[in-house]
Amino acid sequence: MRANYRFFAALTTSVFLVCVTTSFALDMRQIEKVRNKGVLDDGDFRVIDSFVAQAVQELLQTTDFTSIANTRSTILANSTSATGSAAAQYTQQFSESAYKHIASGMAEARQLTPEDRRLKIITNLLILADSLADPRLTDLALEMANNHSTVVRYWAVHAVTNQSITERLNSGGAASLGTVEKITDSLKTLATEETSCEIIVQIAEFAAATKAPQGQELLVQIADRRISQYTDWTVDCELLDATICKLLSDRVLSTKAGRSDVARRFAQLYSCVIQRYVKGKNSLDKTRKQQLASVLIETEQACISKLLRIPQSVIRKAIERNDVSALTAEHNRLLGGLTGTGALAKELKFDYGKTGDGVKLTSPLELPMPPKLVTSR
Repeated sequence: MRANYRFFAALTTSVFLVCVTTSFALDMRQIEKVRNKGVLDDGDFRVIDSFVAQAVQELLQTTDFTSIANTRSTILANSTSATGSAAAQYTQQFSESAYKHIASGMAEARQLTPEDRRLKIITNLLILADSLADPRLTDLALEMANNHSTVVRYWAVHAVTNQSITERLNSGGAASLGTVEKITDSLKTLATEETSCEIIVQIAEFAAATKAPQGQELLVQIADRRISQYTDWTVDCELLDATICKLLSDRVLSTKAGRSDVARRFAQLYSCVIQRYVKGKNSLDKTRKQQLASVLIETEQACISKLLRIPQSVIRKAIERNDVSALTAEHNRLLGGLTGTGALAKELKFDYGKTGDGVKLTSPLELPMPPKLVTSR
């Protein structure tokens, strides 16, 4: 599942403006012969390696960024054999060559000046790695995941979390599990510090899509961070939580292991969104309130209705009528409050943790009142 919104268009414009067709210097004659062969020999492997090396150098040395997207497309188009009989041989050699030459290309790109050129080259190498969707390349992408440039971090994370990579890792064996563990460990560290909502949503979607248990741990960690940000009134990009809530509720419906932990995070995060909407009614600006309302209505329809197996619309109607009392009452009915355990906790059999005396908490954490006027960032 991919989020139906993206905030990142402005940041990637400089990358995608280069996507125009023009001529380039790659020699295609030898690689086309090899792609059409039925059986490959050592000489053919050298041709593949030479092609990849030349293509990466083309990316590194270009001063005409109007051609770089075309170069990437040509590399991708020649990443597989044109004949089925040599496919495995060709793919393995191309993968090995891609890793070797992209790794050396990254090392060379780090030394380039000025910074604008350096970042463009690194970004395009990451986009190439992303397009190839080769698990072997994930190590190279992760090395750039802490870069100071948001665009570089975006493509570094995208290269290890895109749908093709996730599907290949989910269908793999022990080696794939090791790769998933390495990716999730890196993303756990990144998710604690990342400020870009566009990157966080990629991490969350990967966490939800991977079959490895580390994915669920990562998704819960992301939810915990969002909850903490709601609690201290530092949360941003509230629309993101429509996606986070959907991912959590889908996981509740699809798993047994740790189900109550995931359900607790879903309920607490949704409660935080409702409480922020109610308590921030006189301090949040119009844009933030609209975003919160969208999250509340979308989550009620897409998640609450499925979790309780009954169509729900009370929250939507309360928001349309601007009825804070009705919204608060529905929050307590669904999630718990002074009146007792909520419908979700009864249905999904979870609680909100325990007090110091070991008593189960039946209502979500309460947000403090906003410290001061909060405006859009």
